[in-house]
Amino acid sequence: MVLKGDRVRTHTAAAVLRRIDDETYARLQRYAEADAETIAYRLDRLEREWDTDRVIELEAAATGLVGLALGVLVRPAFLALPAFVGGSLLAYALTGWHPLLPVLRRLRVRTPREIARERYALKALRGDFANLDEPTGPRPSRPESATERIIGSEMRR
Repeated sequence: MVLKGDRVRTHTAAAVLRRIDDETYARLQRYAEADAETIAYRLDRLEREWDTDRVIELEAAATGLVGLALGVLVRPAFLALPAFVGGSLLAYALTGWHPLLPVLRRLRVRTPREIARERYALKALRGDFANLDEPTGPRPSRPESATERIIGSEMRR
């Protein structure tokens, strides 16, 4: 399933998407019966998981610096490497496509949204959202508009 607005998933092969999604689903099934401490441990691991953006940023910085050093120290032709990296980053920023993306996705590097989906599913399993439908204070007689909230907060100062 391609998440709306997730450009990286649109550039990922269907079989790879299926494998990543199936692995996430299987992990969530294992945690469905876990206690809060075990889920908290998994949430901590998710906070540290490297996503596609972070891996591409690291790769681009390292490749660009190596190309710059080689261009200055060895041969000016190596300066084409940082130019290629810049073009690749531009393509990634505009379209979500990057030359290394197929490799990263096959290595199961997930997008930030895929990681966030697992994080929120785990929080739901832990019960973090159980009381969201209960009102926390008195309800206003009519919904206050955003403008009224802003003006009201300014008037109270």
